Amino acid sequence: MVPILFSMSLSRLGLWASGLILALGFLKLICLLVRRQSLARAMDSFTGPPTHWLFGHALEMQQTGSLDKVVSWTHQFPYAHQLWIGPFLGFLNIYEPDYAKAVYSRGDPKAPDPYDFILPWIGNGLLVLHGPKWFQHRKLLTPAFHYDVLKPYVAVFASSTRAMLDKWEEKAREHKSFDIFCDVGHMALDSLMKCTFGKQDGGLGHRESSYYHAVYNLTVMTQQHLQEFLYHNDFIYWLTPHGRRFLRACQVAHDHTDQVIRERKAALQDAKEQAKIQNRRHLDFLDILLGTQVSERLPTST
Repeated sequence: MVPILFSMSLSRLGLWASGLILALGFLKLICLLVRRQSLARAMDSFTGPPTHWLFGHALEMQQTGSLDKVVSWTHQFPYAHQLWIGPFLGFLNIYEPDYAKAVYSRGDPKAPDPYDFILPWIGNGLLVLHGPKWFQHRKLLTPAFHYDVLKPYVAVFASSTRAMLDKWEEKAREHKSFDIFCDVGHMALDSLMKCTFGKQDGGLGHRESSYYHAVYNLTVMTQQHLQEFLYHNDFIYWLTPHGRRFLRACQVAHDHTDQVIRERKAALQDAKEQAKIQNRRHLDFLDILLGTQVSERLPTST
């Protein structure tokens, strides 16, 4: 008798669980449909290329190449057009400067959709914040964007650019076409690491090389994450090999930045090292942030 009752209770539990999953799935679908209707209504004044009912424009972009396809659409729709990635994620691609000015001059909250894909990488920082917390973080960054602080960085950008151009001159001697994408990315990251972390001139060390490859892979995987509409569901995405690779690359990037911050904080505890940092031709971004945090902790005299 007991096994029969136990079997019946398990069957009921399974039915309840199945019913709950179906109800939640149906509720989620309703929310997505309402969201799509709201997006479509907001962009109703702008025409666009024909969309597939399930893939939107994603399939067409993958088949043709996203950049080539978007360039062809700019000729067909010279001001702006709708762009759908899957059935529920829509954007308004703007090409006309006056249109862009009208949009960016507004004080609307940031759309969370594009940033949700990279939150595990960039964290919940200034880029995605709003309200009082945004103002608090912005206050910390204000000293870093003073003209006198930014001016010395021009020489840093020029140095990285010259190194890239020297590399291109060597490749050009072979009289063959070559891909500049990786070189430009390397130059941008080299400039970023010099201005942000105080990296010295010279090649990338093992740790910095790992960081470069992690950032490159994260950039590529974010684009894939955005274009594959099935990956827009986090539960599905984190179960895929693609999602697990993304998390591993995030860990490499976070480990590098955490280590650089720990080392810099330790260096700032030493008076000689702190004087050496202050006497440099320019302070890097991390020095300015850490210096601002220290000054804010110090008690003010009355």
